[in-house]
Amino acid sequence: MKTCIRPFVPAALAAAVLAACGGGGGASLNTKPAWLGAIQATTYDGASDDLLTAGLGKTGLASPLPPAYADPLKPTAAELRRTAIHTNYRAMLDMTAAGGYGSLYGPNVDAQGNVTAGEGKVAGTEYIAFADDGSGRQNVTLMVQVPAGFDPKKPCVITATASGSRGVYGGISTGEWGLKRGCAVAYSDKGTGGAPHDLMNDTVPLIDGTRATATAAGKNAAFNAGLSASELAAFNTATPHRFAFKHAHSGQNPEKDWGKTTLQAVEFAYYVLNERFGTLDNGQRLKTLTPANTIVIASSISNGGGAAIAAAEQDTQGLISGVAVSEPAVELPADAGVSVQRGGSAIAVTGKNLVDFTTYANLYQSCASLAPSVASSPYAAAFAAGFASAALPIAPNRCASLKAAGLLTASTTAAQAEEALQKLRAYGWEAESNDLHASHAAFEVAPAVSVTFANALARASVKDHLCGFSYAGATAAGAVAPLAPAALAGMFATGNGVPPSGGVQLINNNGKLGAARDFLSMSSNGTFDWNTEGALCLRNLVTGSDDTAKKLQAGMRETQRNGNLRGKPAIIVHGRSDALLPVSHTSRPYAALNRKVEGGSSKLSYVEVTNAQHFDSFIGLPTVLPGYDSRYVPLHVYLNRALDAVYDHLASGKALPASQVVRTVPRGGTPGAAPAITAANVPPLAATAAAGDAIAITAGAIAIPD
Repeated sequence: MKTCIRPFVPAALAAAVLAACGGGGGASLNTKPAWLGAIQATTYDGASDDLLTAGLGKTGLASPLPPAYADPLKPTAAELRRTAIHTNYRAMLDMTAAGGYGSLYGPNVDAQGNVTAGEGKVAGTEYIAFADDGSGRQNVTLMVQVPAGFDPKKPCVITATASGSRGVYGGISTGEWGLKRGCAVAYSDKGTGGAPHDLMNDTVPLIDGTRATATAAGKNAAFNAGLSASELAAFNTATPHRFAFKHAHSGQNPEKDWGKTTLQAVEFAYYVLNERFGTLDNGQRLKTLTPANTIVIASSISNGGGAAIAAAEQDTQGLISGVAVSEPAVELPADAGVSVQRGGSAIAVTGKNLVDFTTYANLYQSCASLAPSVASSPYAAAFAAGFASAALPIAPNRCASLKAAGLLTASTTAAQAEEALQKLRAYGWEAESNDLHASHAAFEVAPAVSVTFANALARASVKDHLCGFSYAGATAAGAVAPLAPAALAGMFATGNGVPPSGGVQLINNNGKLGAARDFLSMSSNGTFDWNTEGALCLRNLVTGSDDTAKKLQAGMRETQRNGNLRGKPAIIVHGRSDALLPVSHTSRPYAALNRKVEGGSSKLSYVEVTNAQHFDSFIGLPTVLPGYDSRYVPLHVYLNRALDAVYDHLASGKALPASQVVRTVPRGGTPGAAPAITAANVPPLAATAAAGDAIAITAGAIAIPD
């Protein structure tokens, strides 16, 4: 059949083409993949409830208050879904009107970019199921949303794999683009999720977020830590009130399979679409919608973007037509053999893996945040007041402990902080990232990510307490305490899978005064230094040679990508200021590797956006993080434009925009009260880059203009 159908033949012609190729008997029956579990399907009317906003509409999503539960201790599946969509949409985007919500993006902005008066609700059917090998241990949640406006004569699918370590709704803001276009959207939680195994009470999350005892759930648990009864009893006696999270504690290194599970989501989409729209042959559906006549774009952001790239690399079946991702967490091989230049100067340290540069940031970022040179950056004053006060001098103590460990040489806190900042610069962070370190440190970003990924890559069990870390509720003073039952009941919807989150805190079990919240724990030297010992232990797992370090390093190699996008048209957009996934460790060297591997067959464009960073949602917190609003523009705008460009290329042959630096214009004004964004702040992608904006990519090298 594929020898007769040319790419993107309208599905309505499929029957005729089949006849020309020898009749309908040439098409395969639409069979359910063996790894796909029971499918739950729910149809939404687009009024009381819908695919994109869970019935909240543009206005409801804008509300900072989450929807209420009738019974907070027993939220229903529908209530959890509604809150999950509200939480995850808001976690990805700046939801303020001044920042662009409702004008540049949002449910009410149609596929052509027109601002409408509607609420942007999308009617359609949502299908959800586990992908598993029959053991009940994988149970990756897959979901396909098929809008009522899906046109089988012009079929399209996009992927929206979960960002970060979130659950299956973690890519809903990316899914918006597809739903507006009438495309089906294929989601995967990629083996992560926000709801934990409560070890003390032995309860687990189900696929819909409701909770059950581990015994009652059996193989239907979305995640079970896998401890035997005796192991669980011993664990709870020694370390009560703890939680296990899927990304950290599944023991399966889920990142190695992020491409696989994204491809499974695409296969799931093909299955449900053909069950609805496939040609009938003797009462059975045929695989009428195929890669030959359907546009499929792998997309998402951050970890989900990395999953899309991995899927494209692993796509031996040709399921994916093109790629459009934002700020992807893409892991480079250690021997990538590529170089990165900016403004004519070589960048010395590039292409490190996420666990490597994040454990490095975990060591130095809290100290660097005290540098006088970044004192005017967002949250720097609040950071100093909260973490460098006489009552809680943990950041200065971290600086001192780093000096004691031989990692800093300066003698004063200010000089040590500047030295720590320069170490981050030398290890691959851009100067534009300097202004972000204080807010990242205050929100415990690097410790949270370091602990999660270290556990995952090392395939550590929750009972291993890797580097002395665990997850639990805590009192205001930092002591381990039971979590409020309502917090656990709703964590599927409110958690991000990387504690601190949803009331669960990062705990240092090895505190000299006993187990306590990580940054409030006392180290063995008798100081409160933000648990420098734990940070050094995590770093040693990347650089060391003991057995646990070797396990982590082996797991890290399993996640590394090869750069071969198989000639698929692709656009990567990334914010130059990104301090979580620095461009010189991710998108820049990946683009160079892709050209090295694919040569002239490469169809990848790399777009670097100035004044853009990793967390668009932080821009929308002007009272909490004043200065984000005046400094940064929403990168989400450029993901949407990348999707537009890839779709237009696939549908009509329009050329992709060239690799380029997009020079945006910050909103300026008073931090916390920046003027409203306009189109002038976010100029469009250029078809051909101006000389001073062109990014040069050759085999194994990339040169970025200043």
